[in-house]
Formats: sequence, C-alpha cells, structure tokens
Amino acid sequence: MKDKILIGVDFGGTKILTGAMSEKGEILCEPVKIPTNSNGEPEKIINSITDSIELIVKRLGSRVSDVYGIGMGVTGPLDIKNGTILECPQLPTLHFFPLRQTIHDYFGLPVFMNNDANCLIYGETLFGSGIGKNNVVGFTLGTGLGCAIIIDRKILNGFTESAGEIWPSPYLTGTIEDFVSGAGVSKIYKEISESGSIASQEKSALEIALMAENGDANALITWEEFGNHLAAAISWSINLIDPEIIILGGSITNAFKFFSSSLEKNLRKHICPVPAEMTKIEIAKLGANAGFIGAASLAL
Repeated sequence: MKDKILIGVDFGGTKILTGAMSEKGEILCEPVKIPTNSNGEPEKIINSITDSIELIVKRLGSRVSDVYGIGMGVTGPLDIKNGTILECPQLPTLHFFPLRQTIHDYFGLPVFMNNDANCLIYGETLFGSGIGKNNVVGFTLGTGLGCAIIIDRKILNGFTESAGEIWPSPYLTGTIEDFVSGAGVSKIYKEISESGSIASQEKSALEIALMAENGDANALITWEEFGNHLAAAISWSINLIDPEIIILGGSITNAFKFFSSSLEKNLRKHICPVPAEMTKIEIAKLGANAGFIGAASLAL
C-alpha cells in the first residue's frame, strides 16, 4: 500500500516553509521557502501559500488529489478550533482571517491548523528527539519564548487553546520572556557590560554567541545567567507536567554549550527528586524542517 502524502506549511511573519512527507516522517522532496511579506494584502499572502503547496505537488510529480491532507503551523494567537488567525502582531493584515477554511476551499482537501511552536515540538516528538516518548514538554528559544505540551503523543491545546503560553508569566522584574529569549540574552549582556562602565552598543543573541566563541568574558557570563533563567522556566514545567523529556528548539540552542552547565546545575535542584534523576533534556534534531514536519503530522 502506497504511503500517504502529507503536506505541511510552516507559516510565520517572516517566511513560509512548505514541504511534503510520508506518514513515516520521510521528507519526499525539497521544501519550498518564500518570504511572507506580512504587511502585504491578504490575497497576496494566501496566494503565496497556495502557490507553495502547488509547487510541492509539482515537485512530487503528483496531483492534488493524491495528497492525504494539509497541516499548517501558524504563528499565533489562533482560534485553533475554528481555524482562524486572531490578532497576530506578526501577521497584521490577516487579523481574524479564516485561514483553514480558505485553504480547504481552494484545494478541497482536509486542512489542519495549530500554533507553530506546538507543531515544531510535535514534529520532534514523533520523528525527532522525542521518538518513543509519550509525554513531552518543548521550548522554542528564538526572538521570543514558545512552549508546547505533548500528552499521550497529542498536542495539549487547553480550554482556551493557550496551554504552554508561559511567556507572560511574572518573573523577577518582568516576565519570563524578558529573560528567556533572544531579546533576553541582549538585555542580560547589556546589563553586565554596562555594570561599572559606560553604555555599550546593543548586541544580538547571535553576536553574543560569536563573542562567547572568542572567549569574551561578558558574553560567557551572559550565557551562564541565561541558563539560570531557563532553568526556572523548565523547573516549573517539569514539576507541573512530569514529562519524560524536555526538548529545546529554536536559534538560541546553537549556543547550548555556553549555558548547558548552568542550566543543569540550577534545574536539578529545583525539581522533585525522581524527575531530577530521570528527566532528559535534548536539543531538537529536525532543524529548519521541524515546523513543516510537525504541521504535516497534524494530518495524521
């Protein structure tokens, strides 16, 4: 019996990444990556999505009718049940847009939709670092902070579909996202470098990682402090959910070696004794394809 063709769309404010996979998680062709142009007219943005899907079908040498379903991982907030984008800052021209119904009407195929962070961790659970695990908590560490909860190999959306949205939770002088994010890394570095000296130029998380590679003392201290803050966020999640594994994804994980020690040191002492011994922390394995793989997996 021929494997099902599943198409996934990773739809964010910057890019649209579309790909196809089998039900076993095998990538079937080269994905399509195009800019979102998020300030553009809704019709043009939707055309970019449908064009990318049609190009994938063409690369497969197939027809739309051969596709089992389309999954979409979309930057939120969303009304997942009704397939609608809500007031999303990254997609300003698509507020309250019925995305799922629009794509369904265009292709006549089943369309599934969820938050992009949920999809990334869902893909990792099924086909990446979480293979064989049933209960997973994942964090996407990028410009902001995303979190996803997988229970019995299914995404936990919650009553208002906001499960895992820990970013506004109060922490120290602000929220946890103020410290655990790319912007947080910049903030920590600025405070350290300005301590007892003149004001310093703003640095991105990528720049601070490169500085740490070159042995810059302030950059190394920055990443150590970042690990301390991340430990707080993860400890809450482990104590509440008791997952088998924590998966860390997103661009910040490229600097993992600089904050792994402080993360481990502070995490284990703030969680219950048994999970402190048993809970694993793993880096996401699927790379840039995790989003569309997770989105396609929604169709399973």
